[in-house]
Amino acid sequence: QVQVVDSGGGLVQAGGSLRLSCAASRRTSTSVAMAWFRLAPGKEPEFVAAISLSGGSTRYADSVKGRFTISRDNAKNTVYLQMNSLNPEDTAVYHCAAGPVVATEPNEYYYWGQGTQVTISS
Repeated sequence: QVQVVDSGGGLVQAGGSLRLSCAASRRTSTSVAMAWFRLAPGKEPEFVAAISLSGGSTRYADSVKGRFTISRDNAKNTVYLQMNSLNPEDTAVYHCAAGPVVATEPNEYYYWGQGTQVTISS
């Protein structure tokens, strides 16, 4: 079993930045790819970004391209999501996930963090 712990959320003003962190307890063949999803009230879960084990492959939702950057430190089994130019539409609970491949669908990921709240004020 792999445990995933995400953190770093908070309340910031529009235009501000936040960095989320996601630590996995261990790396297995089913947890090499890591991603962030977000869930806003009344909306479907939305893919945000994903990264491969090497970091050489990344994917982003169109809504965050150019503003968010996903990266990882394999020595720490940790993935980061740097979020810049935040706007109120980015308000959501952000969940980290780990799975075997880089994908945009939630059901491709096996392990999930508990979520961290990100709130952007206008």
